[in-house]
Amino acid sequence: MDSALRRVRLVVAYDGGAYHGFARNPIVPTVANTLERVLTLICRLPVEVVGAGRTDAGVHAWGQVVSADVPADLDLVEVQRRINKMCGPTLVVRTAEWAPTADFHARFDATWRHYRYTILNSPTPNPFLATTTWHVRQSLDLRLMELATDPFVGEHDFASFCRKPRVEDGRKPRSTVRRLLIAEWSDLGDGLLRFDIRANAFCHQQVRAITGTLVEVGLGKRKAGEMAALLRARDRRTAGQVAPASGLCLWEVGYPEPGTPGHRRRPKADNEGPA
Repeated sequence: MDSALRRVRLVVAYDGGAYHGFARNPIVPTVANTLERVLTLICRLPVEVVGAGRTDAGVHAWGQVVSADVPADLDLVEVQRRINKMCGPTLVVRTAEWAPTADFHARFDATWRHYRYTILNSPTPNPFLATTTWHVRQSLDLRLMELATDPFVGEHDFASFCRKPRVEDGRKPRSTVRRLLIAEWSDLGDGLLRFDIRANAFCHQQVRAITGTLVEVGLGKRKAGEMAALLRARDRRTAGQVAPASGLCLWEVGYPEPGTPGHRRRPKADNEGPA
């Protein structure tokens, strides 16, 4: 890295409905495109950003972590203010600080990602929640959904709950084995149900496929005891629908403390796919 540059770590929140996902795209507006354009204007040199999670179109974020190399003499308070002025309210920088190490990588150094999925379970829609929840009109049995969630915790092959990985240049498809650390439901009252799920990484559409399948359990279309068999099947056709992007939010990303044994670059096989 150029000695005149220094790595910055940003925690970014955004309304996913305003962007076609995180990853850069030359045709449509994305989170990466927007951040790179604004940072390039501020820094007066080309800036590329790396995100911890490559969220899909419509998926929101509260705790997306972004790393980039910028001039070492920048005032980060001013950088945060200018980005928020130019991009808010659909995209804002919640915190801006220098990265803990010179080689910090927002994506490869992450040890876990935490997503939240929110459902409005009510006969009547709520216009103020329409863009951040999945509105399910029929009554859901939360007890059954909680029972169905238990088998997902731990290390499993989630092929039944992931979009089939692409095979590139004759290589073997990427592994769909992931380690789920947390998977739990909360009743927030007034028909709001929240699903918190944390893992070392996620496959493409994994959270939304798991959520969609659990909702089918809550509706009585599937039995809670089927989940272990679905995991063993390793066949996307056996599991349920993909929940809408509007209810999903990348809530938080975890990193090891600098200098701890876990502080090392993660292998590419564990990379986060679009959620």
